[in-house]
Amino acid sequence: MLVSDRVQDILTRERTLLADLQAFLETQGAPPEAVDYARTATRSLDEVFLLVVVGEFNAGKSSFVNALLGASVLPEGVTPTTDRIYVLVHGEKPGQMEPTRDPFVSRLTYPLPSLEGVALVDTPGTNAIIRQHQALTEGFLPRADLVLFLTSADRPFTESERQFLSLAARWGRSVIMVVNKSDLLETQAQKAQVREFVEAGARGVLGLTPPVLLISARGEQRGGDPGFHALREVLKLRLSDTERTRLKLASPLGTAAEILSGEEGRAHAARQTLSEDVAILRDLEGQRERHRETMLGELDGQLNRMGRLLSEFEVRADKFIDSKLTFRNLRGLINSRDLEDAFRREAVADLPDAIDRQFGTMIDRFVEANLHFWEDVQAFLIRRQPSSEVARTRFSYDRGALLEGIAGSARDHLETTTEHELGRQLAQDAEDALKGAVGGLAGGIGIGAGIGALIGATALDFTGGILAGLTLGSLGLFVLPNKRVQAQRGLRQKVAALRVALEQIVRREYEREQERADARLRDAISPYTRFTEQEQARLAGAEVRAAQLRVTLEGLQTEVKALG
Repeated sequence: MLVSDRVQDILTRERTLLADLQAFLETQGAPPEAVDYARTATRSLDEVFLLVVVGEFNAGKSSFVNALLGASVLPEGVTPTTDRIYVLVHGEKPGQMEPTRDPFVSRLTYPLPSLEGVALVDTPGTNAIIRQHQALTEGFLPRADLVLFLTSADRPFTESERQFLSLAARWGRSVIMVVNKSDLLETQAQKAQVREFVEAGARGVLGLTPPVLLISARGEQRGGDPGFHALREVLKLRLSDTERTRLKLASPLGTAAEILSGEEGRAHAARQTLSEDVAILRDLEGQRERHRETMLGELDGQLNRMGRLLSEFEVRADKFIDSKLTFRNLRGLINSRDLEDAFRREAVADLPDAIDRQFGTMIDRFVEANLHFWEDVQAFLIRRQPSSEVARTRFSYDRGALLEGIAGSARDHLETTTEHELGRQLAQDAEDALKGAVGGLAGGIGIGAGIGALIGATALDFTGGILAGLTLGSLGLFVLPNKRVQAQRGLRQKVAALRVALEQIVRREYEREQERADARLRDAISPYTRFTEQEQARLAGAEVRAAQLRVTLEGLQTEVKALG
C-alpha cells in the first residue's frame, strides 16, 4: 500500500473512526458479531490485501484459481472439495502450510511474483449442501478487499448467486464478475447474451455495472484462453499500488457503513418497540381508569339493590308497628320479649341473609373483575416479550428481564390471590368498619348478622319505650298512638342511618381495595416505565452519536474514492 502524507492522514482518521465505532457499539450493547466485525475491520488495515474468490461450488473456483496461477495448487473435483478457506500468499516453498488461529482457514505459500502484496483466497461454495461451508464464505466476505465473483456459463447468475452478491453489496465490496466455462458457449451471440444477462443481474444488485469477463479455466489449463488475458489485465489495473491502496482503505469503511446501518436499524426498531410499549402502557392505564369507573358504577347498582332490601324491611316493620301497637293488642304489648321475637320473625325475617347474599355478590363481582384485569395485564406482558427470532442485544435482554419480572409479579398475584382469599379480606375489612360504625354489633358475625343485631336493638328501643309509656296508668292509653308514631319515626331514622352508614362503609372499603389493586399494578410496571424512559433517552443520544459517525464515515469514503 502506498504511504503518502494524504494516505497516512486518511489512515489515521480511519483508525479513529473504527475505534469510535467499536466503542459506540459496545456502549449500545450491540450484538457481539457486530463488535467483532468492527474489530476485524481495524485489524484489516494492517493485513495483506485480500483478493477473495467466491461462487457456487460447481462454478469451478478451484480450477479457476489453479488456471490463474498456472499451477495445480488447490484440489479440484465435481463435488464440494473445498471444505475450508485457502489463503494463498507468496512464499519460497510451494505448498508450505502456515499456522492460523482459525481451524477452518489454511494458509499456503507458493512462489509466484503475482501474489506479492496480495493474498488470493479460495472459499467454499455458497450453495454447498454442507451449510457450514456457506457460513465460512459469508463470514470471510467482510474481510475481502476485492471480490472475484465466479459464475458458470451453463447456469449464469442463479438466484443463490444473486442473494450472495447482494450480501457483498451490503458490505460495500468492489466486485469483478467472472463467467467460467465459456467454452460451452459455441457462438459469439451466445457469449454476448450471457454477458448481457450477467451484467443486468449484477447491475440490479450492485447499482452499477461491474467488469464482466468470460473465461474458460479448462481452456487456460490446456494451452491458453483469451479471456484469461483480459482478466489479468483487469487485475493488473485493480491491483496497482494506487488502486490497491484505495480498495484497502475503502473496504473497512464499507464494513463500518454496514455495521453502522445495522445498529441504526436496531435502534430504530428499539425506539418503535418502546413507543408501542409506552402506548400500550398508556392504554392499560386508561383501561384501569375505565375499569375503576365501571366498578364504581356497578357498585351503585349493587347498593341500590341493598337499599331495596332495607326499604322492604322498612315496609314490613311499619306494618308490624301498625298491627301491634294498637289497643286491641294491649295484652301482647305487656310481654316485650314476645314482641321482640315477633318483630324479628315478621319484620326482620330473612333480611340478614339477604344482605349477606347481596354483599357476597358484590364481593364476588369485585374480585372477579380485578383478577380478570390482572389476567389482561399478564397477557399484555406475554405479548410484549422479545421474540426468540429477534437479535438478542443488551436492549432485548434488559427489556425481556424486566417484562419477565413484571409478568412473574402478575403470575404470583393470580396464583396467591384467589377469589376466596381476596373476598375474605374485603369482607373482613367491611365487617371491621361496620363494627366501629354500629358499636360492636357486627364484630365477628358477618355483615347481615350485624345488621340484624342492629335492627334487633331498634326493636328493643321502641318496645322499651312503649312499656315505659304504659306504666303511666290511664294516661298511657292516650299516648299509645303517639308512641306508635314515635316508634315508626325512630325506625325510619335507624334505617336511614343504617343505609347511609352501610353505603359509606362499602364505598370506602371498595375504593380502598381498588387503590390496593392499583398500587400493585403501579409497583409492578414502574420498573419498566423507568426502563422505557431511560432507554428513550439513551436511544436519543445514540441517534445523535450515530449521525456524527455517519458524517465522518461518508466524508472519509468521499476522500478515499477521490484517491482513484
